[in-house]
Amino acid sequence: MMKLANPAPLGLFGFAVTTMMLSMFNVKWFGPVEDFPLLMTTAFAFGGTAQFLAGLMEYPRGNTFGTVAFCSYGAFWWAFALLISGAFGKVALLVLGAWLVIWALFTFVMFLATLKLGGRVLQLVFLTLWVAFLLLGLSHLLNMDILHTIGGWIGFACGVLAFYLASAQVLNETYDKTVLPV
Repeated sequence: MMKLANPAPLGLFGFAVTTMMLSMFNVKWFGPVEDFPLLMTTAFAFGGTAQFLAGLMEYPRGNTFGTVAFCSYGAFWWAFALLISGAFGKVALLVLGAWLVIWALFTFVMFLATLKLGGRVLQLVFLTLWVAFLLLGLSHLLNMDILHTIGGWIGFACGVLAFYLASAQVLNETYDKTVLPV
């Protein structure tokens, strides 16, 4: 039987890079996110497409969690890129807030699944993502900019954790030993 490559690092790197880039806007390192087309293209190509493909590659491996996580968050990034580009018009902040809170609920369920899967770094990725989505959503619903900034910092930490996990998976498999513990 042919060995299948592990698609998780591809999906994790796509998620990590795009999440860190967006978080830099959320903590106001740069101007309005709408003015930065590189984020939109990265969200669509790497955040969306790479993750979605990784999810499809998880399917034949029998990894339901990986399939659901990568396909779902890949679709999130596609939707986000279209949203920010204004392709379908402007979105009210309350609607955006509700959308992000719904993603927080979805992410909480995925976080609960990580408790069974094991791996502290994976658990921390989903825990920080859940909190970031919740704070970012509430920031729009409650019109509280401080929640947006805090959510941005937590999102950045989430991206760094995902980058570490992807790096660990690539390096540990390449060197056939634990180079970075997870």
